[in-house]
Amino acid sequence: MNSAVNPPSRETDEVDYDHASDSARAAALEAILTGRTSLGIELGSTRIKACLIGDDPSVALAVGSHAWENEFVDRTWTYSLENVWSGLQAAYADLVAGVEQSFGVRPTTFGAIGVSAMMHGYLPFDDAGELLVPFRTWRNTTTGPASAELSELFGTNIPLRWSIAHLHQAVLDNEPHVAQIDGITTLAGYVHRRLTGRNVLGVGDASGVFPIDAGTKTYDAELLARYDDLVAEKTPAPSLAGLLPEVLVAGQAAGHLTAVGAALLDPSGELQPGAVFCPPEGDAGTGMVATCSVAPRTGNVSAGTSIFAMVVLERPLTRVHHELDLVTTPAGDPVAMVHCNNGASELAAWAALFGRFAAVSGSPIDSDAVFDVLLREALDGEPDAGGLLAYNHLAGEPIAGLEEGRPLFVRTPDSTFSLANFMRAQLYGVFGTLSLGMRVLDSEGVELDQMFAHGGMFRTAGVTQRFLAGALNAPVSVAASASEGGAWGIAVLASYVTAASAVPAGLTLDDYLRDRVFGGATFETAAPEPADVAGFSTYLDRYRDGLAVERTAVDALPLKGTTR
Repeated sequence: MNSAVNPPSRETDEVDYDHASDSARAAALEAILTGRTSLGIELGSTRIKACLIGDDPSVALAVGSHAWENEFVDRTWTYSLENVWSGLQAAYADLVAGVEQSFGVRPTTFGAIGVSAMMHGYLPFDDAGELLVPFRTWRNTTTGPASAELSELFGTNIPLRWSIAHLHQAVLDNEPHVAQIDGITTLAGYVHRRLTGRNVLGVGDASGVFPIDAGTKTYDAELLARYDDLVAEKTPAPSLAGLLPEVLVAGQAAGHLTAVGAALLDPSGELQPGAVFCPPEGDAGTGMVATCSVAPRTGNVSAGTSIFAMVVLERPLTRVHHELDLVTTPAGDPVAMVHCNNGASELAAWAALFGRFAAVSGSPIDSDAVFDVLLREALDGEPDAGGLLAYNHLAGEPIAGLEEGRPLFVRTPDSTFSLANFMRAQLYGVFGTLSLGMRVLDSEGVELDQMFAHGGMFRTAGVTQRFLAGALNAPVSVAASASEGGAWGIAVLASYVTAASAVPAGLTLDDYLRDRVFGGATFETAAPEPADVAGFSTYLDRYRDGLAVERTAVDALPLKGTTR
């Protein structure tokens, strides 16, 4: 991909107000006391984070977090709703404690609030608001027949993890709960509804529920009718449109914090109702906001439990590609998304193994230091990782044609087995399936002016960023805030509601980000090194051929408690 990068950015994630100037600290304190703040909450795959910003949306006043993990229950990846609320309350309490530590006060109100979460998945509710089946996350890949049938019917790719694929698979499987469905939503939409009473979604999150019409910026009416015709004889459910949340775009008010919602978020009773909400969004949308990637010819890569790339399109694609999802920015502009279910989890597992070795050897080091040492060691590896291969597939991977995953490390007798090559192979493995999808965008002639990256992998400066640049053959820019972007991104979207309402002539999201959020900051940019580009290309060819080994492992090694 040919790219030229001269990006805007923000320098820091959180100002140290314990050592800030008296005037800066006083201004921040006044914003907190008067409610001129915006709170962003994001439910990610491994952490629930809260971020508070003030009059200057480019910096955070405080952050809070809570660690959590998905569960594999009855062959389904899920999170319990009980853990959703206990985690939200813990992350919010952590943020409040941070504000109190820095400013000596506890916030009781906010100017605006936003909720973001993992995109897609399936949360069906009955007319009493009760969840009918456990939350089916984006990580589940059991919707193949539904995905194939809907992709053919609609003439556009319907990924396995989309909400409509989960719903239709339930219809095809004659699941008893289908007849009781009163509505379906995403995780962000569910939390937003409980806090505000409004059943809405931001258009970016909604685009992973059902295809969006680029002209109307809501669900495609023609495709809704096609679906209703398809299932008319299979289910007594009402028309699909009646089951889906209302769609809103960035800048629109999406309800206010109710008294019930305030008590849910803050059981202490200190939080007061009334704050306006922005539309709830998915983590892909907040990633675009956090990297100023909402305009055509911009893109970003987000790396965590999953890894995905978002590229804002300037023209429609020429044909349907199963590797590409067509979604939207929070403002409703079309985006090509390459989504991979498997990101950095296997890399983290290896880092934990090495960390344990260090501990039992009598030289313990913390997890961040383990990552730093191992990632820097990868810099000394051969450009093609010495013939080593790493597959990070803990779950199924549709782009690779895998319904299930088996993490593998593979080498031949003539490969060069060293720690440096091993770690480079592990990093390349994180980008392997993503790169297969990005090659499809190359074939479409899609061009980028800017590619940004964010996620915890990029905290070690100059390593993962460099290898990603080699994998994409494009410059990659990373901000100092790379590891904390999502919660800050939804806080910015919340602040945009207030900013947009104050400008009668209108204020586009792109203008708001460029002028008021990213105007004075800088990114560190890594250009692709020719040796890395050539080495990764060799690795990817071998990776693609080696997928036959991965498929064999899935067939030969069933999960515990299952039989062939």
